[in-house]
Amino acid sequence: MGRGRAKAKQTKVARDLKYRTHETDFGALARELHGEPGGSDRVDQVDDVDDVDDWSDYVDRRD
Repeated sequence: MGRGRAKAKQTKVARDLKYRTHETDFGALARELHGEPGGSDRVDQVDDVDDVDDWSDYVDRRD
């Protein structure tokens, strides 16, 4: 029981993916896969920030 809602959601998502018009930039995809520099809109640019772990304040230091 309970499978109906999950199956309906999966069907809705699959139908959306199948019939939606896709505007794919194959040139950008090829550059990303080959590791070529893509310009100023690159996602993997590294900022000049300290490499500090935000969760280090919550570590139990009783060791």
